[in-house]
Amino acid sequence: MASGKDRAEDIDFEEEDDQFITEDDILQEVQDDGDHPMDEDDEEEEARDTLGDMEEGSSGHVEDISLQHFDTHGASVFAVACHPTQPLAASGGEDDLGYIWDITDSEIIAKLTGHTDSVTSAAWSADGELISTGGMDGKIRIWRRVGKENYRTWEFLTELQGPDEVMFLRWHPKGSVLLAGSNDSTLWLWQLPSGNTMQVFAGHIGPVNCGEFTPDGKRIISADQEGSLIFWDPRSSTPVFKLGADDARFNLDGITSIGVNPSSTLAVVGGAAGGVRVISLSKGEIVSTLGGHTEGESVEAVTFVDLSGTGTGNTGPGVAVTGATDGKACIWDLSTMRLRATLQHEDAITTLLAHPSPKSYLLVSASADKTLRTWDARNGTLLRTHTGHRAAVLGASLGLEGSVIVSAGDDGLCMVFTTEEEEQ
Repeated sequence: MASGKDRAEDIDFEEEDDQFITEDDILQEVQDDGDHPMDEDDEEEEARDTLGDMEEGSSGHVEDISLQHFDTHGASVFAVACHPTQPLAASGGEDDLGYIWDITDSEIIAKLTGHTDSVTSAAWSADGELISTGGMDGKIRIWRRVGKENYRTWEFLTELQGPDEVMFLRWHPKGSVLLAGSNDSTLWLWQLPSGNTMQVFAGHIGPVNCGEFTPDGKRIISADQEGSLIFWDPRSSTPVFKLGADDARFNLDGITSIGVNPSSTLAVVGGAAGGVRVISLSKGEIVSTLGGHTEGESVEAVTFVDLSGTGTGNTGPGVAVTGATDGKACIWDLSTMRLRATLQHEDAITTLLAHPSPKSYLLVSASADKTLRTWDARNGTLLRTHTGHRAAVLGASLGLEGSVIVSAGDDGLCMVFTTEEEEQ
């Protein structure tokens, strides 16, 4: 925007017919209402608002269809997780803070302090009694519910130390066991509420970008930035098997995402250069290469959808969805290794979420294009575009049995949307 000085120089002042206001021209005196000149903060805020409007195009209007906003972070929100049963979300951001908040009215239930750098992970235990936050400071902090009456009171339990920078947090699907990947190539396993270290897995050669418990809870799979994939028995520090970039068929230019099918038999591995591999977990070998993404674009998310909607689709190879920075979400039938459908965003996909039964055929994608979208994965139909964010959507989580999506935005906002399709 031009400064006042610049604008003044642009104006062509006509000096010939000087016109002055006389007292006769005054219709009414308006009292000064104490409207003070803008200070620098106000000017910066107005400039941000103006730029925000300009980013949206000529109209400057984005339809906000969210039910609720949570704006307390005030800076980028990197992580959000919905409670397994309650109308609560936990979020973490660039402000070095986490919050537990009520998704119905945005009331703060607990402020999760103690981090000295960005909070990049937030995860609830399977029973919803514990919440963990992980940060770029290497700290993992745990809070627990107080009492059994409600979920409104939380207390700090313990801080887990060991990792350099926390890359991800995952709770065991049934027990109070927490898995964390570190930037320093280590993988950590703790027992809660004691906080005892159960295992430190060594074997990776780069930052451990992603990891999961298998859905049956019996094994752990993890992968690093240098392209190594390791399958672990949690009771042993020795890998069950390891695949590395030295195998030309498995060279993915670094691994950025992993998903394991519901029957815990296959892993889908996404790479930094757009490659996708399907791995047999019983044999420890590559069974397929999937080629739907643009070369050079990173595969950022993997999930599995049950197209039956009844929970019966959890026995066979399954249907996988991969999302990448090319804006594509590819739906794969792993029984045939064929591409069923390709879904499209206008910018990178950051998160993919599969609905629980009975609508397990619904898929939610979040994107750097500032939107989230709900799709019918059976036929690739777009059911709803969730708008309201003014910057990239960095994360999302499904709550209340899949009836709401809670998003985390680079604009400093968390938003709550309903997943139900619009009435025809």
